[in-house]
Amino acid sequence: MKRLGILLSGRGSNFEAIADQVAAGRLDATIAVVISNRPEARGLDLARERGLIAVPLSAKGLDREAYDRLLVEELHKHAVDLVCLAGFMRLLSANFVRAFPQRILNIHPSLLPSFPGLDAQQQALEHGVKITGCTVHLVDEYLDAGPIILQAAVPVEDDDTVESLSARILAQEHRIYSEAIRIMLSGSFRIDGRRVKLR
Repeated sequence: MKRLGILLSGRGSNFEAIADQVAAGRLDATIAVVISNRPEARGLDLARERGLIAVPLSAKGLDREAYDRLLVEELHKHAVDLVCLAGFMRLLSANFVRAFPQRILNIHPSLLPSFPGLDAQQQALEHGVKITGCTVHLVDEYLDAGPIILQAAVPVEDDDTVESLSARILAQEHRIYSEAIRIMLSGSFRIDGRRVKLR
């Protein structure tokens, strides 16, 4: 059974959605470890409540390369097959990406390449788009730029706030992230340049 490593920085709602799919037997994988760069992250408590290994790994006082070396060591220690970023608020170094080639997933709350980086929902509202959504993509060494696996569209309502739009996007994130993990674990895809083609 394939082993997932979940990296998070906050509340862990995408982690919970993945863990629910694993627990229900709808995702043929096990969560080997949950790691957070913020020891106070609620996601770590949620992982412990589920009986999972939860590792606080603070980045304080460390540069990106040094921290990422620790992160790679921890993931290798738990024999992780696929790394899933679930609200992990750090840019990963090229060395980290090379340690897990085409084995790192991220979910982002916009239809990439639109609105990369922070505050994607706010960016969508400020630009007046009629449709936004979320994207699961492979992680490369550039910000929110790797090949796209799945996307889900979310209409923007005239009276939306950042909070209301974020909540509707999050519901779609919870749906498509596990599906993207399923695709990755099954190997039922091929990468052709920037395109991820499903078999």
